[in-house]
Amino acid sequence: MKRISHWMNGKVVAGTSGNSAPVYDPATGEQTASVDLASVAEVDQAVAIAEAAAVEWRTTSLSRRAEILFRIRELVDANRKEIAAFLTAEHGKVPSDALGEVARGLENIEFACGIPHLLKGGYSEQAATGVDVYSIRQPLGVVAGITPFNFPAMVPMWMFANALACGNTFILKPSEKDPSASLFLAELLASAGLPAGCFNVVQGDKVAVDRLLEHPSVKAVSFVGSTPIAKYVYETGTAHGKRIQALGGAKNHMLVLADADLNMAADAAVSAAYGSSGERCMAVSVILAADSIADDLVSKIAERIPNVVVGPGADPGSEMGPLITAEHRSKVEGYIAGASEEGAHVVVDGRRNDGSPGYFVDPTLIDSVKPGMRCYDDEIFGPVLSVVRVKGYEDGVAMINANQFANGTAIFTRDGGAARQFQFDIEVGMVGINVPIPVPVSYYSFGGWKASLFGDTHMYGPEGINFYTRGKVVTSRWPDPATSTVNLGFPETR
Repeated sequence: MKRISHWMNGKVVAGTSGNSAPVYDPATGEQTASVDLASVAEVDQAVAIAEAAAVEWRTTSLSRRAEILFRIRELVDANRKEIAAFLTAEHGKVPSDALGEVARGLENIEFACGIPHLLKGGYSEQAATGVDVYSIRQPLGVVAGITPFNFPAMVPMWMFANALACGNTFILKPSEKDPSASLFLAELLASAGLPAGCFNVVQGDKVAVDRLLEHPSVKAVSFVGSTPIAKYVYETGTAHGKRIQALGGAKNHMLVLADADLNMAADAAVSAAYGSSGERCMAVSVILAADSIADDLVSKIAERIPNVVVGPGADPGSEMGPLITAEHRSKVEGYIAGASEEGAHVVVDGRRNDGSPGYFVDPTLIDSVKPGMRCYDDEIFGPVLSVVRVKGYEDGVAMINANQFANGTAIFTRDGGAARQFQFDIEVGMVGINVPIPVPVSYYSFGGWKASLFGDTHMYGPEGINFYTRGKVVTSRWPDPATSTVNLGFPETR
């Protein structure tokens, strides 16, 4: 049985805690590996290694850091298929989805390659007579990333690219459900010339998470996951004096107005709801359909669902793979069953109930959903699309703004005025106009509002640079010693 261990000081380090967890192939339900789970002592070992490496790494020139990041970029690009294969084997992603994940992660490394420009400060000459003032940004030291199972390659790249570029050392705690990609990325970073100890991987569960949140030498923690855990990470980390960015769950609505191109909207709904088996925080999980076109739109979506090819990621013909675990499959199926009990209409039921291997739930469409139903209120995180019928623009906006989540949303319309008003009115962090999954490009930043974000800083992009650095302002004077005097008055700038 394959054993997946930690990465410390530039090499694989076998776990010593005696605790491990199984790793499964979601397409078959068979265990393929076991992953070591770190003890508190092992987390402390990784932090000590990162702390020692930080002394030299923060003094490394920006040009040298950029050179290493360019090499990382080339190696990740050259090994796209190998990284994607880990995602297929342990998460169940189909190849197109897995390769897309790697591509979006790679964009963040490309952004970080511009670190000499991104860390430029400001300078004011002669702020007062003979006095110059300038601002700089400096690294925090040891920082950590706690990443989810649904994007085991992309989300770590969201974090470590900027963190390392800014001069920090990084500890990654990946999901124990699909941990192999983290070790392969560690090997690529080492091959690119990143000094040993600058990037470390600690496999683990809540024990490792809690220790990272409590350890006094860890200065900042980035997290992506469910809202309850994001809240826990934020509250625990900040209570221990850490800088925290914690991205939580979502319930992303797509408002379809009466003037929208319904074929385009139906294509977008199917793509955004069922891609990655719905296991992504930017998936569209609710369609708000204007009453006058709702029947037609539901029909068009239902017509497209049988054309979605569901199967193992190893099958080149598959367009959608399985869910991550048997437990999660049961949870998703429970929401489908509950929808009928609460009065909604299950138009397409994706439950297989045939004893077939793997953790599959086929695309599911539920109509006549209303707030207050569990299938509406909760984040299902599976291939389940709910349709809520609304009177029009105002009704739809009010429903979106009333939701506890505010990660992403979209509007489909031909009316430019309505679209512009939507981006002004809506209380959501990421907005799409005729774009169903508005994930920002790497030179903007990713993050929601309300219960979808804990902390003040969004992920990657310019806000990521700010998160992994702290500002310092220097006031400088080089006077003629002959003019030096004692002056107890308040400093003047004139």
